[in-house]
Amino acid sequence: RTVRKERYNRIIEHTVFKKIIKEIEELEQNRIFCGHGMEHLLSVARIGYIDILENNYDIPKDVMYGAALLHDIGRAGQYRGEGSHSALGAKLAKQILKDCGYEKDEIDAICVAILEHGENNGQELLSQVLYRADKKSRNCFLCGAYEDCNWNENKKNRGIV
Repeated sequence: RTVRKERYNRIIEHTVFKKIIKEIEELEQNRIFCGHGMEHLLSVARIGYIDILENNYDIPKDVMYGAALLHDIGRAGQYRGEGSHSALGAKLAKQILKDCGYEKDEIDAICVAILEHGENNGQELLSQVLYRADKKSRNCFLCGAYEDCNWNENKKNRGIV
């Protein structure tokens, strides 16, 4: 498959995506813990793609970027008490990905990765890459809220990884 960068660029221009990212950033304005805005999403995408290149995985860049950009899209709903951000995010991602030109098999793989990204037990390679990239994107060793964070110690980055 050819990487089609216009697909992941369409995600960041998608009306629903932009609306929800803005809402997440507003809801997290006073959050002392890690945020889930564009900086985090792009860090996850880039770290995940480095993992893919270093390990010669057969995951296209636009699939990794699609998963990374959308993996926390359910956060606003979770903050409103509507359920887990992973499940909500997978539902939201399906239509956004379709609108942006992703194929059905890619959409399915990305949605599974979004569902599984919170724990290190995903069965699919994309799920595992997304999980690792999400955790590696956090600079826990610099965080003033390190002691108050509810992440268990084996998830926290104590150095540059």
